[in-house]
Amino acid sequence: MSETKTHAGSCHCGAVAYEVETGLDGLAECNCSHCLRKGFVLAFAPRSAFRLTRDGPTTEYRFHAHKIAHQFCPTCGVQPFAYGTMPDGSETVAINVRTLTDIEPWSWDAKRVNGRDF
Repeated sequence: MSETKTHAGSCHCGAVAYEVETGLDGLAECNCSHCLRKGFVLAFAPRSAFRLTRDGPTTEYRFHAHKIAHQFCPTCGVQPFAYGTMPDGSETVAINVRTLTDIEPWSWDAKRVNGRDF
């Protein structure tokens, strides 16, 4: 089990940057129409464990049930995170692990999740 620590991440151009306190266990690689096309590997953390360190403008995208507020940089197009709620109602943030700047690419294990059928 990986330890919980503060990770840094950003979009490609750096206009949007963040820190999130989370472990990298339980990562999800989803096959829904959105995640599959963008190649996301996702980590989930409480919204209280997330903070923007560079608050550049973001554009929001919602689809299907419109419950997840996907945030992407309008300059470079990268989606570093999304806001949502867990089934118990707690606020969460979904982190695109590929936008973490302090970990080695492909140093993680992710579980494949069937989001296509939801």
